[in-house]
Amino acid sequence: MTHAEFKSCFDELFDAVRNYIFYRCNDCELASDIAQEAFVKIWEKNFDYHPQKTKSLVYKIANELWISQYRKSISAKKYQLALSYDDLNADNEHNLEYQELKENYEATLSMLPLNQREVFLMSRMEELTYKEIAGRLDIGVKAVEKRMSLALKELRKALSYEEQ
Repeated sequence: MTHAEFKSCFDELFDAVRNYIFYRCNDCELASDIAQEAFVKIWEKNFDYHPQKTKSLVYKIANELWISQYRKSISAKKYQLALSYDDLNADNEHNLEYQELKENYEATLSMLPLNQREVFLMSRMEELTYKEIAGRLDIGVKAVEKRMSLALKELRKALSYEEQ
């Protein structure tokens, strides 16, 4: 196919091929891309130019390119759905585990003796130092350390039991 024959074929058929693909996919950009790719394939193969046979060939190539594109998009959508479903399940599992751990933590915290719970919450929630806690409760720093140690020991025991 000569350059002049190709140009003539392209000028004559491009809009019709693009419209044909557009009616199938309802995406103007995709239709233009597929039509252009069909003509590129015709040019690369360097077929002999016969007006009616070349027209049929361009439509056939464009149709096959559209079908290939459609199959790829269906496969991609299935893959995306599978991924989002797996992500959703993983998130739900993670949320469930977190919720169970949180409930266990809160239950263990509520079972601690008042003096241990008080020291623990002041340290962790209010971010007070042992010295500040000792000053608020009017006790020694060693007493704060002992209460905190006992509280942490109980929490570790309860939470590590849950993980095993």
